[in-house]
Amino acid sequence: MSQNITHVTDHDFDAQVLKSDMPVLVDFWATWCGPCRAIAPILEDIAAEYGGRVKVTKLDVDNNQKTAIAYNIRSIPTLMLFKDGKVAATQMGALPKAAIAKFVDQVL
Repeated sequence: MSQNITHVTDHDFDAQVLKSDMPVLVDFWATWCGPCRAIAPILEDIAAEYGGRVKVTKLDVDNNQKTAIAYNIRSIPTLMLFKDGKVAATQMGALPKAAIAKFVDQVL
């Protein structure tokens, strides 16, 4: 996995995402999810290109059910943008890079 992407858990979600001083893109995913694996390289590109402006994180919904339930994750992949500790936008499904970039740009 890219050094530009942070893996978060139920235990550090608050500190890593909600208390971040920059917008955070959270990829709610699972290892068995084909579309999740398909967008992983795109998210690595986004993390590199938006470094210093947006923090890109991944949360495995199977291993971190408390957070997945708290944010009502019913389909994966689900991308959520957090800004100032609140959900700013949500997008479900695998998207092309241009669509993910446009999604991220809305919080900048």
